[in-house]
Amino acid sequence: MSVQEIRAFNRFYTNLIGALDYSRRLYAPYTLTESRVLYELAHSPRTDAADLRGELSLDAGYLSRILARFEADGLVERTPSERDPRRRRVTLTARGRTTAELLDERSREAVGALLATVPAAGRERLTAALATVRDLLADGARRPPRAEDVVLRGPGAGDLGWIVQRNGALYAAQFGWNADYEGLVARIVADFAQDHDPHRERVWIAELDGRAVGCVMCVRDEAPGTARLRLLLVEPEARGLGIGDRLVSAVVSFAREVGYRELVLWTNEVLAAARAIYLRHGFSLVAEAPHRSFGVSLLGQDWRLALAGPLGAP
Repeated sequence: MSVQEIRAFNRFYTNLIGALDYSRRLYAPYTLTESRVLYELAHSPRTDAADLRGELSLDAGYLSRILARFEADGLVERTPSERDPRRRRVTLTARGRTTAELLDERSREAVGALLATVPAAGRERLTAALATVRDLLADGARRPPRAEDVVLRGPGAGDLGWIVQRNGALYAAQFGWNADYEGLVARIVADFAQDHDPHRERVWIAELDGRAVGCVMCVRDEAPGTARLRLLLVEPEARGLGIGDRLVSAVVSFAREVGYRELVLWTNEVLAAARAIYLRHGFSLVAEAPHRSFGVSLLGQDWRLALAGPLGAP
């Protein structure tokens, strides 16, 4: 893509938003930038003036003038920050919150009117295209992810399919495994989706910035009182944040809480990072054997972790 194409799109979109603003006077009596400040104050827990400057990339003097106007209009209060007395904490008043809600409602109505001009079949394409543009352009400016940004949650719509797709793609790219592995994962996931005990079996999805970046499963094993850890995966760009360790911790804690006596897993010697996690959590290697699977020669390994019964029972 050329610079000229990006500039042309920028002019088109700026004109489009400008036309909406002119015809509907979305932000009156405030400017677009002032409305952005109100929106951040209404939706972000970071309410120090310094945080607002960083979040919105505003000049300190410009932001100070905006906040002074808001204060004069009774929209905000400024007090010393609880975190740092040298900073100023900015809080919306009741009037300020009402104003922010009104501007937000006008914006939603305007965007809704714009979407109404797009055929229903094209809206999903538009949403996906916007998400792609945002993700690609944000990569260069995004701050490095932190461990505390990662959330573990249950699977939502599409997440089980994501587990199959990412396992197939990731292991093919990293280790050259063929479609046999993706087929195995698909069967494991399908068995869970079609028949599982929600009280004794579970899936965790690790999410970072609204994207799935990891997963793991805990399912019943054939042996009585035994759970099996399956399909541990962390996306390469999310490694180094302790996600794999958190996912395994979640499985171990869950298996212990619901009363399993032991937790087992099968892996391959080539997956060194995963083995290091299993060792940290106390798993022991109990058996290994060479095999030919997924188009390559591998050394399969069985690992086991003894669990106490519920509430520390033997």
